[in-house]
Amino acid sequence: MARKSNKAVGTPGVALIGFGYWGRNLARNLHQLGALRIVCDTRRKALQEAGSAYPGVVTAGRVAGVLANPEVAAVAIAAPAVEHYRLTRQALLAGKDVFVEKPLSLELAQANELVTLARERRRVLMVGHLLEYHPAIRKLKELVDAGELGDIHHIYSNRLNLGKVRREENILWSFAPHDVSVILLLLGRMPKTAVTTGQHYLQHQIADVTMTWLAFPGRTRAHIFVSWLHPYKEQRLVVVGSRRMAVFDDVATEGKLKLYDQGIVWKQGSAPVIRRTAEATLFFAEGEPLREELAHFLECVRTRRTPQTDGRNGLRVLRVLDACQKSLAAGGRPVRV
Repeated sequence: MARKSNKAVGTPGVALIGFGYWGRNLARNLHQLGALRIVCDTRRKALQEAGSAYPGVVTAGRVAGVLANPEVAAVAIAAPAVEHYRLTRQALLAGKDVFVEKPLSLELAQANELVTLARERRRVLMVGHLLEYHPAIRKLKELVDAGELGDIHHIYSNRLNLGKVRREENILWSFAPHDVSVILLLLGRMPKTAVTTGQHYLQHQIADVTMTWLAFPGRTRAHIFVSWLHPYKEQRLVVVGSRRMAVFDDVATEGKLKLYDQGIVWKQGSAPVIRRTAEATLFFAEGEPLREELAHFLECVRTRRTPQTDGRNGLRVLRVLDACQKSLAAGGRPVRV
């Protein structure tokens, strides 16, 4: 009896490079979408696990052979961040479309090179800024664009946990890309300056706690607190507007997005009065953000559309991170973005 294939008709073949903690999630979704053809990893145990989980999928230990395979139209890169530039460049030079997990690179100049290379080779380059595909964030973006919150005064984001500690990049580069990408999405513009302070407690010169302040044109401000040295997990984004406030809590099992119709009003000339009403839970279409993200990538490969989080989007996030890193290294000195 012939084994049933998971290949979907017309679906581009994708090779996954990296079958680690996050790579396993990419493999699951790409397989469900009928796109997974090859899993590549240098670790024998990882390949054995991939082969066992996906019997119809080829496993490989060398990237060069994968990139030479004509059945592979695109690659998804879930390797350590320090490898993103090298692997993305190799794939683009081999004529493959690329989905690469954030950050696009750890060096701004290298990211610029990749964006230019993708444009010259007419390849799709998409960066895995997952939260931009989260249904709650999409709903929040609709509210902001429609003016439901009024003028945006302030955004703050906390992304905190105990671990997972990285050795290749610090907490700023590991956690903060999520928050930077969402803040840029909601505001639709770049900040003028960045200030970042932090400290390294666990490893020499690798910050595990940072606080970032971003100043945008006008009076809008944002701050990002990230840490992998924290007693509990928190992933919360608060948007304070002149009319309403919104809270996105990604750790909550229910009611992830809430709207607060409250604020401060001035009465009888100068008396400030707190305006409070009951909170409202906003509902949105359910869906796994990673599946939405990868489905979008496959559609862009098929149609040659520009992804929502393309290389230029990833480059904007890196420009902010680069300014934050310079500020961190200078002890919190403001740095122009």
